[in-house]
Amino acid sequence: MGKPLIIITGASSGIGEAAARLLSAAGHPLLLLARRVERLQALDLPDTLSRRVDITDRPTLLAAVAEAEAQFGPADALINNAGVMLLGEMSKQDPAQWDQMLDVNVKGLLNGVHAVVAGMIERKHGTIINVSSVAGRKTFPNHVAYVGTKFAVHGLSENLREELSPHNVRVITIAPGAVETELLGHTTDEAIKTGYQAWKQDMGGTVLSAEDVASAIAFAYQQPQNVCIREIVMAATRQQS
Repeated sequence: MGKPLIIITGASSGIGEAAARLLSAAGHPLLLLARRVERLQALDLPDTLSRRVDITDRPTLLAAVAEAEAQFGPADALINNAGVMLLGEMSKQDPAQWDQMLDVNVKGLLNGVHAVVAGMIERKHGTIINVSSVAGRKTFPNHVAYVGTKFAVHGLSENLREELSPHNVRVITIAPGAVETELLGHTTDEAIKTGYQAWKQDMGGTVLSAEDVASAIAFAYQQPQNVCIREIVMAATRQQS
């Protein structure tokens, strides 16, 4: 009996890519979703379907999930990892950036849940892993809209966990601090970017790696189905806030 299908959004870099490598090595077939499909294909993982999907596009996301489940069987886990971080001062930030973060970080994440949740309830088995942030628990300078989206992820995840627990379906929130990924590259304010990099240097330059977070995701997922690690909050030891 082979291992079940895992779906990973935002799998073209960072935490998503690291999780894909780790879970593929553990023997799982994968559906990898990202806008940069060539990056997914370049991973060249076995038993893997790679599809160009923007998670804000619900019909395309649903179609990719249906295609993968037809090929590999029902999805046992969804790792809702795709996200954008656009830092800015409220007085200066382009409102289009709030729209983008809400669309991807909140609505896109809900689209992922929507694609798998009915099947998981029916089978009375499954795990939804939502990648949030320490910014879903506390505030940071220049993070107002981003913090709003991540507080939303924490709140909806906890509510979803309560809703799905009678059906033996787990909901897990992963909340990393600063991680060495491409996430900061989305921010357009150069002064904020420079300040963020300086903040990382203050920690001795040793922030979490994408692999550190992927290991935590795998640890939580690989527990027996009757064990739900509800939340993992993790940061570099030298990250104070």
